[in-house]
Amino acid sequence: MGCLTVELLFNDLSVHGQFPDVPTFKASIGRVMHIRTVMRQFRLNLYCHRNVASRQVTQDRSLPQVIGALDRDSRQALMGWLARHGPFWEDVRKHGGDEYLEYEGEVVTDSAVGEAAYNRFHGIDQGVVSMDPSDWLSSPLTVTWVRDGQAPGVDVPNFWEADTLKIALEAAPAPLASWPDLEMTARARCPDLTFSRDSFAPLNGYPFHEGVATRLLRLFNVLHGLKNSFDEHGERTPEGHRLYATHFTGDKARFSDSSDTEKNDFRTALTFPHPERRTDRLFCTWHGKVKTPQLRIHFSWPIRKDEPLYVVYVGPKITKR
Repeated sequence: MGCLTVELLFNDLSVHGQFPDVPTFKASIGRVMHIRTVMRQFRLNLYCHRNVASRQVTQDRSLPQVIGALDRDSRQALMGWLARHGPFWEDVRKHGGDEYLEYEGEVVTDSAVGEAAYNRFHGIDQGVVSMDPSDWLSSPLTVTWVRDGQAPGVDVPNFWEADTLKIALEAAPAPLASWPDLEMTARARCPDLTFSRDSFAPLNGYPFHEGVATRLLRLFNVLHGLKNSFDEHGERTPEGHRLYATHFTGDKARFSDSSDTEKNDFRTALTFPHPERRTDRLFCTWHGKVKTPQLRIHFSWPIRKDEPLYVVYVGPKITKR
């Protein structure tokens, strides 16, 4: 049913008027609420969208009408989640209404499926939880993002059984709890990046935050993906072009080169021992960015098929004035 993700969104599209009656809906939403309970045991939230309340449940009843017909406890639990407390993914949504995201011919922009796909395109692990029965009982859901004449696809994990999700959660690695955890995980997950022996040393003594460590890990995943996106001729594959366009270009790019002024003023600080040749040095001005707090990953450039991609520094921003 797909790989585990850390963030799951309730699939609003899986409420599409398919229920023959209120008892069938109650049993189905009960399974979703059980999934939510399992997630809470692992300190995870199931995000929803405030607009899910407008979905059609049966041929002649909307979600608010059906909820009104439920017993008091079920009604309060659902309204507390879907209408009052959330958490709501639209509060932190990333994709815009002008993006064209599609699943099997259906536009999924402005839906949980579209949001999860967009985030996965950007290196953020998300998936969805769907109603059973529904038209959404397959996993993964392969979503395409149509833009610039291209339509790359990404797989969105989809869960609808609590037992399956619990097995995945129990098998998942423990959360990052320290900078050494980050280093060990990055080296294991990104074997085609060549880390210098002390590349993570600048983090020693710096306050640890799990969310920051996760963002750094996402940057490593992007670099690793780009390093592996070359064809037999050494040219970038369509996936490589997508990664480059998404993460290395534009005003909000997560990776960029240092400015000419920074290269002049911080030349010594941006020059690092070569990870493999003791007498050589690398001038590494390209970097990945975490903005809050200001942390950087410096690496060798350009990235080529048959050359190592050296990661030489992970730590606080070097070019602070």
